[in-house]
Amino acid sequence: MQQQNSRFFFNVDWITILIYMALCTIGFVNIFSVRYDPDKAEAFSFSTEYGKQLIFIISALVLGLSILLFESKFFSVFAPIVYGATIILLLAVLVVGRNVGGNQAWIPIGSFRLQPSEFAKFGTALLLARYISSFNVKLNSLKPILICAAIIVLPMTLIMLQPDAGSMLVFLSFMFPLYREGLPGNLLIIFWGAVLLFILNLFVSPSLLIISILIIGGLFAYNARKRMQKVINIGIITLIAICYLFVAKYLFENVLKPHQRTRIELILGLTTDNRGAGYNVIQSKIAIGAGQLTGRGYLEGTQTKYGYVPAQSTDFIFSTIGEEWGFIGCFVVIGLYSFLLLRIVNMAERQRSVFSRVYGYSIACILFFHVFINIGMTIGIMPVIGIPLPFISYGGSSLWSFTILLFIFLKLDSNRMGFI
Repeated sequence: MQQQNSRFFFNVDWITILIYMALCTIGFVNIFSVRYDPDKAEAFSFSTEYGKQLIFIISALVLGLSILLFESKFFSVFAPIVYGATIILLLAVLVVGRNVGGNQAWIPIGSFRLQPSEFAKFGTALLLARYISSFNVKLNSLKPILICAAIIVLPMTLIMLQPDAGSMLVFLSFMFPLYREGLPGNLLIIFWGAVLLFILNLFVSPSLLIISILIIGGLFAYNARKRMQKVINIGIITLIAICYLFVAKYLFENVLKPHQRTRIELILGLTTDNRGAGYNVIQSKIAIGAGQLTGRGYLEGTQTKYGYVPAQSTDFIFSTIGEEWGFIGCFVVIGLYSFLLLRIVNMAERQRSVFSRVYGYSIACILFFHVFINIGMTIGIMPVIGIPLPFISYGGSSLWSFTILLFIFLKLDSNRMGFI
């Protein structure tokens, strides 16, 4: 037993855990800076955001270390149950959830608010890994692709009903683990083509786009005129692309909320708004720019202290890091994330089991999506969709979810020589 414990201790990737703890510490320090009020008598209070975040961090660390005590096969065997539980929570939030900021995404539990969409991420990652590994799935035929799509789309649909577009879009990152496991590259091309058409649909008149699609389709059809089946396929794709234009236009104008449409228009330069939806981004960019090389100093950020940037302890916490710690602080944070992501990808590649590899890539893609979008929206290169910065933003649900995501993979990796 002592030899097994020693091997377990040796096999766990403690460097990744140290990176995790460093990011959590950075989060707490900056949340403290945002919420600390020097005029109040007490220096520390558990009723404040930074006090609650400390509790979240300690409980998350206990949760993560507890996960390391589980058997690795537990996560594969119980993946359907975990996924089912998260789906039930997503259904429950639509009935008993509390509406905050226009989204019914939280279940109140006393003074705490649970956000099921955060936990749906690791539930989906587990079931996806279980399905691909358990049935010797080859992602080059329609049936397994549709099953994988159903696993991903179900939570996406329930989250969209809240509606929480930011959390819903995170699930698109699961396409890349599927691509790693053999999903045809043509499907990724179709996806990004759809994104490009959606954007062009906002800039160019529909009639001009339809004419352009018909011309391009006609050229491809003429080039393949000697192969009738290929010509038919090109015709079908052309028709689908034209129909998609109308569907995308309808979704943009009738499904997305006004503030979501405005955010997209702002990021694409279709409109300017220095007082409304664009205010957050402008103030965030001012805060980050004011930090210059070394920052204004801890607890010295004026944008932070006077609350110019809304949601500064959650969605826009990176602006606090930029103002008080400057370029160096931003470089350290981005460097830690980069090192963590590269380490997770390297760990995923060395797994002997398909389950562990798929799950590892899922974790890497989810974290990358969150980091890229969150930092991108604080510096004005991505739309503001309201997703947290992993391990740093304030919030128990997001911290616990990311902790579970990461530590399950650390457990799988620690037992990679025995878990097939």
